Parts: sequence; structure tokens; C-alpha cells
Amino acid sequence: MEENNFRLGNTTFTDDVNVVGTVLMRKVFSWMALALLITGLTAWVVAGSEQLLSIIFSSRITFFGLIIGELALVVAMTSAIHRMSLSTATLLMVLYSVINGATMSSIFLLYTADSIASTFFVTAGTFGAMSLYGYATKRDLSSWGNILFMGLIGLIIAGVVNMFWMNNTFSLLVSAIGVVIFVALTAYDVQKIKTLFNDATEVNESTQKIALLGALSLYLDFINIFLYLLRLLGSRK
Repeated sequence: MEENNFRLGNTTFTDDVNVVGTVLMRKVFSWMALALLITGLTAWVVAGSEQLLSIIFSSRITFFGLIIGELALVVAMTSAIHRMSLSTATLLMVLYSVINGATMSSIFLLYTADSIASTFFVTAGTFGAMSLYGYATKRDLSSWGNILFMGLIGLIIAGVVNMFWMNNTFSLLVSAIGVVIFVALTAYDVQKIKTLFNDATEVNESTQKIALLGALSLYLDFINIFLYLLRLLGSRK
């Protein structure tokens, strides 16, 4: 059996399993879980403060400023992460999680706590199942990429159209399609991230920044599945 050498810090492992890839995948899911925790806690704290809610939602300038800030952070991380330090990239990830939590705090005003909790667990189960599929399947999912990208474009256009149309039936249809797209994206992204680490031989700053980007992708998949499911399953106050 052919053996490979892997180096973690100052320790070298010899095995036929990509130990480095496994370690980096754990980092991906750990960072993702931390980002979700930060977002959830931020949303809960903001929802419990009338002053913070007033600051964020009473002014369109403030609210849309936060949305633009989120987009700017994602663009900065995806386009310039290799030019920044790991600590800076991590800080941007944390900042994005906080801002996203602040803007998502409105769900506590719109939906009951029970429906938010139940939808979260449904999302976690669905995400976990699709992550496992994407990680374990031998099927090449790379062909899904173009289809899912076109689906995302269509989803964005449909969402913009419904902002003006305000049709409940169409909104439910868009939400259902959104769930399907991001569930598929979860499996696709997990396999893509795993593939990136297939030839990794060392856990260093460069590979950890790739893991951080992977965590951001999966975090966005999880959040979108949760929000679309909430629109379908959530009980409004």
C-alpha cells in the first residue's frame, strides 16, 4: 500500500489517509459552527433590545448600510483573502457573522420562538445529511455548478420581482425553490472543499485561509436554507 507523508506543524504523519485534508475539513465545520453561534447570539441580543432594534430598523439608511456592509465583507474575503493575514480574515468572518445576526434579528419579531427553533433543527438535519452526502459520495458533483449558478441568478431575479409584486403564492414557490438550490449547493460545496484539500500536505496559513473561505460558503448555505424554510414552515406572530 502506498504511503504518504503529512506534516501538521512540527509533527509528521505517515499514512494512506489524507490526515491533513481531514484536519482542514474539521476546521471548515468548526469555523462555520462558530459563525452560526455568533450570528444566533447577536440576533437574540438585538431582538431583546428595543434600542438596538430602533437603531437598525427605524432608518432605511442604517439597515441598507448594514446589508451593503455584509456584501462588501464577502467580496473582500473572497477576492483578497490571499493578500491578508489569517487573523485579519478571521476577524472579517466574525464581523460578518455579527452584522448578519443584527439584520436577522427581525425573525424574532416576525415568527414564534417555537417555529424558529423547530426550523433550525430541520435545517441542521438537512444540512448535515447533505454535507455527509457531499463528503462521502463517489459521484462527481462538479457538473452541478453551472446549473446551481443559473438557479441562483433566477432566484435573485424572482426575489426582486416579488418585492414589487408581493404575491404570497409566488413567494412560497420562490422559497421552495430556494431550499432545493441551497440544499444541493451544500453537497456541491462540501465536495468542492474536500477536493481542494485532496493534495494538501501541510496545515499552514494558506490552507487555513482556504478552509475559512469554505466555512463562509457553507455558512451562507446554512443561513439561506434556514431562512427559506422559515418562510415555508414558520408560524408568524
